Amino acid sequence: MIDDAGWFAWIHFWVPLLTWLLVVSMVAALDIDWHLSHALFAWEGYRWFLRDTLVTETLVHRGGHLLSIAAWTGTLAAWLSIRRRNPALARPMARLLLSVLLSTLLVSWIKSWSNMDCPWDIQGLGGVRPNLSLLEWRPHGLPQGRCFPAGHASGGYAWLALYFFLLAVRPAWRRYGLGAGIGLGALYGITQQLRGAHFLSHDLWTIAICWSVAYALRDRRAMPRITASPTSTQGDSRNPVPHADASPAVTLRAARRPCETQ
Repeated sequence: MIDDAGWFAWIHFWVPLLTWLLVVSMVAALDIDWHLSHALFAWEGYRWFLRDTLVTETLVHRGGHLLSIAAWTGTLAAWLSIRRRNPALARPMARLLLSVLLSTLLVSWIKSWSNMDCPWDIQGLGGVRPNLSLLEWRPHGLPQGRCFPAGHASGGYAWLALYFFLLAVRPAWRRYGLGAGIGLGALYGITQQLRGAHFLSHDLWTIAICWSVAYALRDRRAMPRITASPTSTQGDSRNPVPHADASPAVTLRAARRPCETQ
């Protein structure tokens, strides 16, 4: 029978991993990257018309980059102001800051050596380079590509870590954190696809990297608050299980009660 930790890992790691593998495999098998980008390229008049527009380039690309930096800097300032007054909040906030930073840096580092081209560089999509897969041999003399994974989208998907932050401090709001990370990342990612800067698979890999980092850096003490396995929903009078949406204070008291009776 699966215990609380196993159930948490199944819901938050194994199910997302298996789902991601299925989606990535389908994208590769059906060549969705090429078909989708070619459809966008044709829709824009066989040129990346949206590459340099006010909305896509200035507002979402450049402005979104500044917004991501401002959000992280603001969170850092908040952490500095509360780290001594409220350690219980400062600890998960520090994990959030570290997760966002490491996610974006990891994506940037992979981009530096993955040597993959953007759609706008590829033959048939406005460029002159051959369409090569990640593991395919790259001809000598071909300029280096720096388009995989999706770097700009990581500035949004890195905030998937808000899910685990809110799980630790306000469990009832955790899905809002998940929605914020998905929504912001999708906005950045779709915009970059419209500009011809990335394929769909580039975003899928960025999502996997950001979620994996956030999961690895999660506060493990928050894990039992949302477990939904059959063994954890019943509880008993000697060791009551906190409600999934209980506040941190209520959860802490519930977890401490058995020790106080001994």
